[in-house]
Amino acid sequence: MSVEGHTQTPPPPPRDPNRKIERDLIKKLPKTDLHCHLDGSLRLSTVLEEAERQGIRLPADTPEGLARAIHMGEVCADLEQYLEAFKVTLSVLQRAEALERAAYELAMDCATENVRWLEVRYAPILHQREGLRLTTIVEAVVSGLKSAERDSGIRSGVILCGVRNISAGSSLVLAELAVAYKNQGVIGFDLAGAEYNYPAKDHLAAFQLIRKNNVNCTAHAGEAYGPESIQQAIHNCGAHRIGHGTRLREDGDLLNYFADHRVPMEICLQSNVQTRAVGSLKEHPLPFYLDYGLRVTLNTDNRLITNTTCTNEILLAHEHLGLDLQDIIRVLMAGFKSAFLPFHERKALLRQASQEISDVCG
Repeated sequence: MSVEGHTQTPPPPPRDPNRKIERDLIKKLPKTDLHCHLDGSLRLSTVLEEAERQGIRLPADTPEGLARAIHMGEVCADLEQYLEAFKVTLSVLQRAEALERAAYELAMDCATENVRWLEVRYAPILHQREGLRLTTIVEAVVSGLKSAERDSGIRSGVILCGVRNISAGSSLVLAELAVAYKNQGVIGFDLAGAEYNYPAKDHLAAFQLIRKNNVNCTAHAGEAYGPESIQQAIHNCGAHRIGHGTRLREDGDLLNYFADHRVPMEICLQSNVQTRAVGSLKEHPLPFYLDYGLRVTLNTDNRLITNTTCTNEILLAHEHLGLDLQDIIRVLMAGFKSAFLPFHERKALLRQASQEISDVCG
């Protein structure tokens, strides 16, 4: 079977439902992370060090205490409580050097587990408490990612986020920023933030500007609200991918649309449990989506706050949801197919990933 009409997928290994897949094998496989928030993916030590350097008082001054304060990896009451943790991480990300450091360290951490393509998303307007210009904020993050590429080879791009629960006007400003930095490190636009009571269609002007300028876009939807949210993101806003989409299964007609049009889904397993989008890993619809033929990708969402990695997300899918090696390879290749990259760059990346997978799996 061909990938994007050109690159051959690696020959699938024989199905063996009883085969135990070890963490070391998963770590060696080439991966993508298409849904990763900068302000939720700092190193715990960096939050503490930057707070001390900047004179910021945190809820705790030890790694253990700070982990509890940001409910690191713990199940929250809902998405809104989960988002409270970002007040802590954002407090140390109001200076250009801190943003550049966070971006660099995130990319380097991803490189250690063979993430070949990383898409880092964040909302620049949340980093202006000390008066940073939006342009300075974007350039600091892009600089950190470029330094990581020079040092490790990992490729990456930036997705700028509008925030549902701030204002449609601010989303439009960020869309303008994304257009201005198109081909300068910014690869897309997203709509994030509290989902319930903040419909995506209110931010239509931002998405219209993005699409008019041929910029990639995605949107958080179907995480804390039903399939109507997903439908708005796809049909009103024109999103090319959907972040989470956990409740898509509730609308069979929309489910078929996703299958027919190959709309990629940015699934984040552990985060969905932590925000109570699902009751437990066993209840996650990922296996159903995969069996139904949807284009499913696996991502971290927030490496720090959710206490996860790409390797861990894949291992969870194997151990708790029964994905075998064939399924895992399919998900990995879907990540490369869905990257916000120009076609010819994506084709080359797919070819490289396919060869690596063949080498690792024999």
